[in-house]
Amino acid sequence: VGEAYESLMLDCAAFLALAATRTGATLFSFRGRDCDPFAEPERLTVADAFAHYAGIDLLATVAADGSTDRDALHAALTYAGLRTAPDDSWADLFSRVMVEKIEPLLGQGRATILCEYPVAEAALARPSQRDPRVAERFELYCCGVELANGFGELTDADEQRRRFVIEMDEKQRVYGERYPLDEDFLSALAIMPPASGIALGFDRLAMLATGAQKIEDVIWTPVA
Repeated sequence: VGEAYESLMLDCAAFLALAATRTGATLFSFRGRDCDPFAEPERLTVADAFAHYAGIDLLATVAADGSTDRDALHAALTYAGLRTAPDDSWADLFSRVMVEKIEPLLGQGRATILCEYPVAEAALARPSQRDPRVAERFELYCCGVELANGFGELTDADEQRRRFVIEMDEKQRVYGERYPLDEDFLSALAIMPPASGIALGFDRLAMLATGAQKIEDVIWTPVA
């Protein structure tokens, strides 16, 4: 509570170093990719990642209010030689670039903090004061593996309601159904103090820190 989301990035760097120290690891290695857990993480915006790894101007497809242009992103993927489908939404196209072109290359040599996600991909995160098209959301990567997802919590109940309505409109369009908004959540949000939060995949971190090559080797209980 009361912490800027950038402070979580510092916590992530410290946590990587702590995990490596506790296990005696000097390097994280996974599927031919290496990452130094003691090196200062790279900070890379999503827009810069799209430009560098896929040659796509992502923010050219995002309006000032955070709305997205599906046709513009579809054209950009087609020009870049990426496969698409006629019924792909903007979110589908975004995810395809992330999975095929960007995520496998992150966190090599040192950890990567991928930040400033488009608002459309950060439903519960605060908009950035620097650029309203993006939000205070980041993910942490090592060896091409996503380890954490953090963001500055959106506490503007009116803005959250607007986003929920957009989400339900899309669900109605695609699946022909919609759910009622969570009014209890929105009421609580209106009195919530500024805060930031993060979820970290401890099992994934344990896998990298111990040198395991599959997550089943570090899960404490068998998976059915």
